[in-house]
Amino acid sequence: MSNLSIDEQMARLTRGAVQVFSPEELRKKLVRAQESGKPLKVKAGFDPTAPDLHLGHAVLIQKMKHFQELGHEIHFLIGDFTGMIGDPTGKSETRKPLTTEEVSKNAETYKEQVFKILDPALTKVVFNSTWLNGLSSQDFIRLSAQLTVARMLEREDFKQRFAAERPIGIHEFLYPLIQGYDSVALAADVELGGTDQLFNLLMGRDLQRVWGQEPQVVITMPLLEGLDGVNKMSKSLGNYIGITEGADDIYGKTMSMPDELMFRYYELLSDLSLDEVAGLKREMAAGAIHPKAVKQRLARDLVARFYDQAAALAAEENFDKLFRQHELPDEIPEFSLPADPAGIKLPRLLAETGLVKGVSEARRLIQQHAVSVDGEKVEDVELLVPTKGEVLLKVGKRRFGRVRFVQ
Repeated sequence: MSNLSIDEQMARLTRGAVQVFSPEELRKKLVRAQESGKPLKVKAGFDPTAPDLHLGHAVLIQKMKHFQELGHEIHFLIGDFTGMIGDPTGKSETRKPLTTEEVSKNAETYKEQVFKILDPALTKVVFNSTWLNGLSSQDFIRLSAQLTVARMLEREDFKQRFAAERPIGIHEFLYPLIQGYDSVALAADVELGGTDQLFNLLMGRDLQRVWGQEPQVVITMPLLEGLDGVNKMSKSLGNYIGITEGADDIYGKTMSMPDELMFRYYELLSDLSLDEVAGLKREMAAGAIHPKAVKQRLARDLVARFYDQAAALAAEENFDKLFRQHELPDEIPEFSLPADPAGIKLPRLLAETGLVKGVSEARRLIQQHAVSVDGEKVEDVELLVPTKGEVLLKVGKRRFGRVRFVQ
């Protein structure tokens, strides 16, 4: 266990938190853990509804790391069972359930990504299908009896859908109960989640009481704003930084965020103390340090976290070449594609090189004026590219590809 005082542990574990239910309970659990030498069981759940984690997810994982560094037992819970229901939180309509195959594939990528932050030797990766698949119909009836329809309709998202006469599936009512039961199955001492998950997190406390367990402490973390500084970080909005993206992309995207947003990222994602962050803020306000230098430090720190220090320095050098000296990067991926007398439409060309994930994304980026061919911006989503010689493609500010067409 940690040698830090309880006050120091409390300060570290509640850093950046929005709510703690309750600080007194957390302190009591920390004192007991320190005196007994028995670590707390700390849980955070992630439904594998998409293959990639981004910095919004990393806010919670960073808090798990804080508990881990203090000697506590981390349970990274992959909701392979709940992922097939679909979390209704914040949704205006019923989500399309994922297939077992989709959930399993995404879950495997989560296991790899989370260890970019957490220590794999000290982390228990658990799947809630382990205990939920074993529940009988009788067990589910008992579980359902713990919550009334009236209580469920207190949830803002359900209240709005009910008032607008939009469908609410019965299975969606089960979601918070099942998430709460995860805490019972693990006998969790602490559960972490975003502010939008508060209803589900408190359900875990309620169910633990029913099952005769000591209620878990609930800590909610803020929803990280995306690079636009307005909306929650989201892949669908394109305002995200993925933790498996290339070093150049992580660095470049960080440098693109508004200046006023970077201290939010420092507070929630960096290992700097709050005093050090406040010092940077004071220096910048006094004009002693340029905002760009502060942002460069953040960009280097993020790249180093997911790669290493050498990758961070290389990414900074590449960024300087691209945006200060207006040069091409030293290494541009090269692709060979068969020539076609009829040519190839640009969206398909971008998809085949892998510079985008599909034709739909390519068309969207072209419409947003984010694609260049041989240095010229393209606006025509139907552009036919001749398949002769070679062509230089650029997507956004950092993705390049050189295509050679072969007969």
